[in-house]
Amino acid sequence: MNSLLIITTPFVACVICAMLIVLLRPLLQRYALARPNARSSHSVPTPQGGGVAVIAAVITSAAISVSFFGAVAGSVLLAVLAAAALLALVGAYDDLRTMPVLPRLLIQAAAVGIVLAVLPAEFHLVSALPVWAERVLLLIGGLWFVNLVNFMDGLDWITAAEVVPVMAALALFGFYGQLPPDPTLVALALCGAMIGFAPFNKPVAKLFLGDVGSLPIGLLMGWCLLQLAGSGHLVAALLLPLYYLADATLTLLKRLMRGEAVWVAHRSHFYQQATNNGFSVMQVVSEVFILNIVLAGLAAVTIWQRSPYVQGIALALGISAVALVLGRFSRQRKPVG
Repeated sequence: MNSLLIITTPFVACVICAMLIVLLRPLLQRYALARPNARSSHSVPTPQGGGVAVIAAVITSAAISVSFFGAVAGSVLLAVLAAAALLALVGAYDDLRTMPVLPRLLIQAAAVGIVLAVLPAEFHLVSALPVWAERVLLLIGGLWFVNLVNFMDGLDWITAAEVVPVMAALALFGFYGQLPPDPTLVALALCGAMIGFAPFNKPVAKLFLGDVGSLPIGLLMGWCLLQLAGSGHLVAALLLPLYYLADATLTLLKRLMRGEAVWVAHRSHFYQQATNNGFSVMQVVSEVFILNIVLAGLAAVTIWQRSPYVQGIALALGISAVALVLGRFSRQRKPVG
């Protein structure tokens, strides 16, 4: 992938996203206002649905890159973007009116199924598993990834602090030939679009992503990471999203053990505990951002140093770093001085 594309795609996505938000925000203010409740992290009614600008910017900038800058695209990229658009429609409906859990999950599963259906027949991550069994596990994992991004999008700037470094790392890996062109293009576009969205979501946020953004972002991130794993970099694909995976999964397991309805909104994620324990929003998102930079660095080490020992050490260090942050978030913050 050439350097012109690396610069142009995120820049175009950033500008398109910011312009669309400026145009759409009055409508969102009128029709998609998120009112605070006992489980909210905000205290003032705030418009949601900014994710429509993010996804529109991703699709438009990818199309521009293909049309004018020679990016290679095929039916696989079209299918993935179509699946993301489907999830954006579902999310938009859910932002305006609540959709029942079962149809929502079925449509999400269909979108993940579209992405898996266009994987090449030879795509196989774990040789010990039959291909059909791996595809079933990938469907379940993809469905979880779509929803965990939605679950984690409960604090100003937190999704930007997750998506921007992860997508930037993936784009860098693609530039050096470690990721195929299609997911590299998506990573560039999504990184740029989230940068364009970030000023409007800066604490105290004037706009939220909404389900219209978090659901398709989860799909696009998951697909890019799956492509990284399929390129022989499974450990790197695990390290990059490790904070979101750990926070969301551990919280889900704790809620299941307590017999709670896991589809009901709550405030028990580690990042939510942190704000209850004396961390400011900026302190939380700063720690998440720095942690993701560390995880991206460890992922890069596993890509360019393929020794099993290096891979194991990097993964252990990544798990330790995430555990350290989760532990800090779950404890009362000591006052300074």
